[in-house]
Amino acid sequence: MTPRVATGNTGLDAILHGGLPADRLYLLEGAPGSGKTTLALQFLLQGVAEGEAGLYVTLSETADELRGVAESHGMDLSGIELFELASVEDAMGENREQSILHPWEMELSGTIRLIQAQVERIKPRRVVFDSLSEMRLLAQDPLRYRRQVLALKQFFAGRNITVVLVDDLTGNEGQRDTHLHSLCHGVITLERLTLDFGAARRRLQVQKLRGVDFVAGYHDFVIRKGGLKVFPRLIASEHHAAFVGEPVTSGLRELDALLGGGPLRGTSTLITGPAGTGKTTIALKFLDAACERGERCVLYQFDERVGTLMARAKAMGMVLDEHVASGCLRIQQIDPAEVSPGEFAHMILNEVEDRGVRMIAIDSLNGYLAAMPQEDHLILQLHELLSYLSQQGVVTFLINPQHGLVGNMTSTIDISFISDAVLLLRFFEAEGRLRKAISVLKNRAGPHEDAIRELRVDGRGVRVGQPLTAFHGVMTGTPRYVGEQDPLLEDRDLA
Repeated sequence: MTPRVATGNTGLDAILHGGLPADRLYLLEGAPGSGKTTLALQFLLQGVAEGEAGLYVTLSETADELRGVAESHGMDLSGIELFELASVEDAMGENREQSILHPWEMELSGTIRLIQAQVERIKPRRVVFDSLSEMRLLAQDPLRYRRQVLALKQFFAGRNITVVLVDDLTGNEGQRDTHLHSLCHGVITLERLTLDFGAARRRLQVQKLRGVDFVAGYHDFVIRKGGLKVFPRLIASEHHAAFVGEPVTSGLRELDALLGGGPLRGTSTLITGPAGTGKTTIALKFLDAACERGERCVLYQFDERVGTLMARAKAMGMVLDEHVASGCLRIQQIDPAEVSPGEFAHMILNEVEDRGVRMIAIDSLNGYLAAMPQEDHLILQLHELLSYLSQQGVVTFLINPQHGLVGNMTSTIDISFISDAVLLLRFFEAEGRLRKAISVLKNRAGPHEDAIRELRVDGRGVRVGQPLTAFHGVMTGTPRYVGEQDPLLEDRDLA
């Protein structure tokens, strides 16, 4: 079995199931600004950490520019040999400093000979060649270019060197070089996507890796101080933990009764309804009860400010600030314009596996949708995320606001079919007042009430009334209660 070499990037190594097979030739391609140079430097620095000599051959950037990139990430390149190909006079042996880069004035064969001489002198275990677009311009002929790359591959063969060829695609009209793909043992493609609003998104894909299994598909990544942070695509089937599917209570007997005792561990509950009906409050009630039991929880807040949320919860008798101070509850404000779905999924994975979180609430799916412009992909990714949480025994609450306050309300995204339980909140009219109603539409985990109960959220906290039977027009979206006043919750003036 061919030994593996770590790439210096934990996320990429996970995608590659341990790293790149050693002593092979690889292609790292992507448009300018996609992160190729940074990833290549991480690759060489990993070799330095393992006591291996590294060589960075640059045709497209000067050594000073490379050092500038490294300094911006806090990298020390003192252990890496930087070879900057200079002008044709340097290639002919004239004693001049290699400070001016003119590869386009050199013969391609002379360029190859210079690289080979440096390899023979340094005897590195890792080599990065940046970039192939300069060689492509020098060749001026696809056949000659392919032959020179093949000669370069044959030169490195048998020398126990792992080589990364960097291609910025600028000399090939931005198109991938399929002939070059066939020559390399593996191909990694980096992409930079510019959205209509927000930060640019980056993702990578392993196009091929001969004889080795890897995680296919796109994987989000960001460039931060220190290098690339790669978020491997979440695959739920690779994560499973044993747990007991017991019901989780909210501490409110009537609310738990609606769900047959409470949602079971490993299930997801969708809380939907128009704005102002108390969807977030219901989720907070379960989070508060879980923290009282000593279970770790996390709330991802896309819409409401955390300060406003804390103040509102305190007014209803929930001491979330104490749970936050104790470390039992973590509330994270998420900016959908800055966080990719892949990064968000790994936020959740880290909370579950590192902190042992047992309950998660996402408020709301509208904000999550903003992080994923393609709705079809959002459904698939959310389904995989919920499958992962289910296998970990985590209780999940998804808040999905509906458009409109009364009448036929619609939702931006329908995920009711992938949720285990659905709580529906509605406004209704009775005795000249606008009131709130709560009911359960489905519960895969077991039996549930089919009754409609009144919901009251005020200074006395969250209250759920007795089942109300005398409703007209429930299915029209504008239900009206015409029964007796006795079952209705009163004391509205209490604070």
